[in-house]
Amino acid sequence: MRPDRSRVAVHRAPAGAVQAAVRDAMEAASWRSFISPGAEVALKVNLGWDVFLPGAVSAPWVVEGVITTVRDYVSKIFLVESDQVVAKADRALRQTGLDEVCRNHGVTWVNMSQGRFVRIEDPSRLVLRSVELPEILTRTELITLPVMKTHNKTVMTGAVKNQWGCLQTLRHNFHPFLAQALVDVNTLVRPRFAVMDATVGLEGDGPKSGTPKEMGLVLASGDPVALDAVAARVMGLDVDGIEHLLLAAANGLGTVTTEDIEVLGESVASVARPFRPAHHNAVSWFEMALRRSLLRDLVFHTPAFGLFCWGARRYYDLWELAVGRHLRDRVLRHSLYGAQWRR
Repeated sequence: MRPDRSRVAVHRAPAGAVQAAVRDAMEAASWRSFISPGAEVALKVNLGWDVFLPGAVSAPWVVEGVITTVRDYVSKIFLVESDQVVAKADRALRQTGLDEVCRNHGVTWVNMSQGRFVRIEDPSRLVLRSVELPEILTRTELITLPVMKTHNKTVMTGAVKNQWGCLQTLRHNFHPFLAQALVDVNTLVRPRFAVMDATVGLEGDGPKSGTPKEMGLVLASGDPVALDAVAARVMGLDVDGIEHLLLAAANGLGTVTTEDIEVLGESVASVARPFRPAHHNAVSWFEMALRRSLLRDLVFHTPAFGLFCWGARRYYDLWELAVGRHLRDRVLRHSLYGAQWRR
């Protein structure tokens, strides 16, 4: 066993014992080795969708497990997320019950879209050579808390993709060079540690209009790239086909190579369950088509963009009425994890 291997803990997290599983996974992955004693930490959750659907957003028990694990070791905890053009983080916070979690544990909620930004200049970056980042991330140590999901533009979304929400609201303009932008933002606001919520994930047309998939797991690592590589294999995805992970590894952000990763707890083979891959839904397909058309500048760089956002939101509202509410109700009624959402 090589001492330089990245350690990824994969633990089962049965309903009713999720917080203990989170703590055990974090301990197995030696989280204190990556976080400074007495530091102020920012927990970057996934609240990128405000049409309530378990598996699309962070689960309260997982986040609470991270908070209770680190609170006596650090000085202050912030919970952070940003708005999207078709989603409001404050609304998602209330829907998940994470507002209550924050109140119960004295955690400060920060909607980064409404806070102060600072400009970072770095000519060595791939594409984000001059970019504005949330000021809070310049003075805190970042723990990223992704959800195990498929994604129609990046194959999967995990510990690396979760930092997409650290960019300003109009970050969709980086979609044409998404993999490079993800490498840059993870370099500029490099997460110290990652805990993946895989209690209920999302398969199919993620990251929003997918189908909840109960996995009953949590993953933890000080190497977010390695964590995503292990998660991809659990999901039955080909790591060699995930561009942003390969690029992140090539730029020194972590490893994707099986021989360089030590998996602790459950083996990948024992918990692997293939996820249905994501395809572009109508909104994503239309966006990518417009970006390749002569209308690109008119749509994305004029007030006409507001009309596109309005149409995208109406699509998701209709999807929620026709499909999403039935998927949500199935989890709430039949999954043992339903209690954490009904609370």
